[in-house]
Amino acid sequence: MTHRKAVFLMVLVNLLWSTAGVVTRHLEAARGFELTFWRSAFNALGLLLALRVLRGPGLWAALLAAPRLVWASGLCWALMFTAFMVALTLTSVAHVLVTMALGPLLTALLARFFLHQRLALRTWLAIAAAGAGIAWMFGHELFASSGGTSSAALGMLVALAVPTAAAVNWCLLQHAGTLKSGASTERQDMLPAVLIGALLSALAVLPFAAPASTSAHDLGLLAALGLFQLALPCLLVVHLSRVLPGPEIALLGLLEVILGVLWAWLWGGETPSDAALSGGLLVLAALSANEMLGWRHNAGPNPDSTVTTATSRREA
Repeated sequence: MTHRKAVFLMVLVNLLWSTAGVVTRHLEAARGFELTFWRSAFNALGLLLALRVLRGPGLWAALLAAPRLVWASGLCWALMFTAFMVALTLTSVAHVLVTMALGPLLTALLARFFLHQRLALRTWLAIAAAGAGIAWMFGHELFASSGGTSSAALGMLVALAVPTAAAVNWCLLQHAGTLKSGASTERQDMLPAVLIGALLSALAVLPFAAPASTSAHDLGLLAALGLFQLALPCLLVVHLSRVLPGPEIALLGLLEVILGVLWAWLWGGETPSDAALSGGLLVLAALSANEMLGWRHNAGPNPDSTVTTATSRREA
């Protein structure tokens, strides 16, 4: 897969991810842990069916025998799945997504210090610009609600677990990209980690949920979230982690912030503030500039294309 195709697929992933907030605003009764349970349960069902097709009848045996790296990634997925939906029940879509946008900075720092990945100057500049936009939005939203709502502050605190777990997860996926055994190089299969995360998330919140009270309308929407907003894009992003470095995946993930706030504004009845709009435009500009410069770098002439491609992927 080429770098450009991987970027386009990552945009699709963010488009699917960004629908969670607006869909939850159209639920009739499902709230809190009940909402989280059904979304994770349908996610696990979709992943189970997909991985059964991809991995065959040995799926469960492979799952039980999975190495610690896969289970560690599964714990990260579980925390992301759970914290995101709980945060959405405590505060606005904009608050949650703005907090999640801290992911690129956390991922870049972890990748730099634990994976020793060199980051291109353009990526650092893009992270700084995006961080400024996020700080502007976050500060405005926080102080604007100071008259207010401890629920919003709690929601942002819960949402902070999402980029933290995501940063650790992207680094785990990068580390698992190649495992050397003798003279051969084999890729660690990390797709089962997403299924582990979905199962752990559903089981963790089950004691606190009341699934029987969910309406048929809500079940339909939560099934769509579990299958198309979560299972499909999560499988795609694990595959894309073999092509795109963790910091670039996290930086592209900021598109979810822009799109999610936009959908909630247009169809969820949540009007973003002027600060959210201006900060979001700064984030989008940083994303666009980084990717355009990256494409030009990858497409530029070089006598040793193999070295150029490998270096550009490390430094993206």
